[in-house]
Amino acid sequence: MEILDIIKPENQVFCKTKLMTDTALSYCPGCGHGTAHNLTMEVIDEMGIVEDTIGVAPVGCSVLAYDFMNIDMTQAAHGRAPAVATAIARTWPEKYVFTYQGDGDLAAIGTAETIHACNRGENIVIIFVNNGIYGMTGGQMAPTTLEGMISSTSPYGREIKSMGSPLKMTELVANLPGVYYVTRQSVHTHKHARKAKKAIQKAFENTRLKKGLSFIEIVSNCNSGWKMTPNESNIWMEENMFKYFPLGDIKVDGILKQ
Repeated sequence: MEILDIIKPENQVFCKTKLMTDTALSYCPGCGHGTAHNLTMEVIDEMGIVEDTIGVAPVGCSVLAYDFMNIDMTQAAHGRAPAVATAIARTWPEKYVFTYQGDGDLAAIGTAETIHACNRGENIVIIFVNNGIYGMTGGQMAPTTLEGMISSTSPYGREIKSMGSPLKMTELVANLPGVYYVTRQSVHTHKHARKAKKAIQKAFENTRLKKGLSFIEIVSNCNSGWKMTPNESNIWMEENMFKYFPLGDIKVDGILKQ
């Protein structure tokens, strides 16, 4: 059988969701952002909620999201995405509103907006990509940078006594009563991507049911900021990031996991 004989619609097992634009991804090769983008758009497409979904992208690598996500998007000032999402969700309570944020944005300049939106239990989804560094602006130390981890502003490694411990935002917000669902996932393998997609779908289902805020952390790599190859960065992530930021559900249906 010739190859052309099987290139037919009825034989197709996978196709790119129409909610990802044809714009070439500008992320560094091997970065998890592209996969996280695609999973989010697949969920919105499969749930049939594209006309009712609004995304908020702030500053950092995540600011590029609206170039690739073919849905209604708006931009927020650095760290202020949860505040903008709150305004949208309260103005149009029938909409599905989500933020897409990095760790430098959500856990540094946006800490207050994040904490208070979670505490209020706003009916939104927060997707938080944690790569332990400021990826876009030069690889500076972020709130999530691990102990001993080298960055452009911690050339000798993060030192706890003077710089504090890496901030576990996901565990922190899980303790707030307004937060209904909290999970930490990754997207660096097919298995992990499937789990992350299920988590994203559950989060948007919670929005449909008016359950309150869903918080999804995606632990990712930053091979350019970490000065590694993509494969090396994935191995380093598994051996180091996952020890401090363990994957799995933390709060489900409003109940903390033991």
